[in-house]
Amino acid sequence: MSHDVAAMWHKVANSDAATIGAVLHDDCVFESPVVHTPQRGKAISTAYLASAGQVFGDSKFEYVGEWKADNSAVLEFTAEIDGIKINGVDMITCDDDGMITHFKVMVRPLKAVNMLHTKMGEMLQKMGK
Repeated sequence: MSHDVAAMWHKVANSDAATIGAVLHDDCVFESPVVHTPQRGKAISTAYLASAGQVFGDSKFEYVGEWKADNSAVLEFTAEIDGIKINGVDMITCDDDGMITHFKVMVRPLKAVNMLHTKMGEMLQKMGK
């Protein structure tokens, strides 16, 4: 069965960890632009996505482009944190049951990646992850 993963993500993107975790498959893989290895499992994927929501909270975060296929989407976003303009994409895939199985984030420019690395580390530590 085909699912509109973009619409599903838009409904939960700014939610708490429990709401985000509810749409993630138990074996979800999260790929971060600031971590060298894929993060595997629902718990760690939820932690990263919830932390990102906190980091981007007041950043004028906005999805500005969307490309969809059956059970997958690429969502382009912009934001600004501490005067640094951020451009990136979320690449999201779900299974036939509509559970997100893979979430990859890519960000540019390098100055934004470095800043996000610091802020995400601080937020994950604050959240006890």
